Formats: sequence, C-alpha cells, structure tokens
Amino acid sequence: MDDKRVRFETQALPHLDAAYNLARWLARSPADADDIVQDAMMRAFRAFDDVKGGDVKPWLLAIVRNCFLSAARRTQERKVIPLVDETEPENDAGYVDEKPNPEISAMRADQSRKLNSLISGLPQEFREVVILREMEELSYRDIAQITATPIGTVMSRLARGRAMLRERWNRDIEGGRHAMR
Repeated sequence: MDDKRVRFETQALPHLDAAYNLARWLARSPADADDIVQDAMMRAFRAFDDVKGGDVKPWLLAIVRNCFLSAARRTQERKVIPLVDETEPENDAGYVDEKPNPEISAMRADQSRKLNSLISGLPQEFREVVILREMEELSYRDIAQITATPIGTVMSRLARGRAMLRERWNRDIEGGRHAMR
C-alpha cells in the first residue's frame, strides 16, 4: 500500500461515522447521505496530500458539508423536489441498559424520537451547528472552519438553535399536558 492510502486510512477513516452522521442530518435521507459521504471521501482522498496539521475531522466534515451544499444546489437547479425520508435518524448514542425497564425504555425512545424530530425541523444553518457541537462535540473554532463562518456567528447560531429546540420542546410538553386534561 502506498503512504498516502495508509495515512488516509489511519487519519480520515476513523471519522467516517461522524461524516455519515452529519450528512444524514443535513440531507435527511439515508440514501442521499450515503452518496454525499462517498463523494466526500473520494474528494478527501484526492486532496489528502494538501492536509496540513493535526486533526483531520474538521477538514473532512467541511468537505461533507460542501458536498451536501453542492448536491442541494444541483437538485434545486434541476427543479427536482428531493425525496425526503420522514423517519428520524438513528440515535447512535442510544440508551442501552443491561436489564431495561420497558416503561423507561419506551419513555426514552419517545423522547429520543421527539428530539430527533425537533432537530430535523430546525433550519439548516442552525441544525448543522447543533449537530456539530452537541453530537460531534467539535469546538467552536472547528465548527467555524467547517461552516466557513466566523466564530461569533457559530456561537450565535448555536444559541439560537438551542433556544428554538428548548422552545419547541416546552411547547410540546405544554401541549401534551393540555391534551391530557
């Protein structure tokens, strides 16, 4: 194996799950996410000799984001309405108990579905920073690099995205209380 391939496999491939997770949340479709990640990984491999520095993850996720934006632009230019998978993305973090209590498991699954649905409903610029910060645990600097926006904008979008989620979560809870009366 050549040196480039070995370096790519050891430095970039460990972030494949993060790349798919971001693509899945942005595209809202597993099939589209697969295509985006495949395109991103090919582009990343071709450009891998130009990578400088340590952490490859922000660089790779920026490529994933750009592939998503390019695919969305192509879809819009063709005036084709993309098929959207209405199912929630899988919760990779999940809750796994050795001996799960069925009632608690059902409540957690319901809350997870609700949260995924609320995140899916966020506008794309807020959804991507929430995913990158809360699920991928990236720094503001890395998110700014990935999204090509100033750190202040990242912080603002994250705060607004979290506020939207909190507002919608609380509204759903209040709606549920009124329905139970």
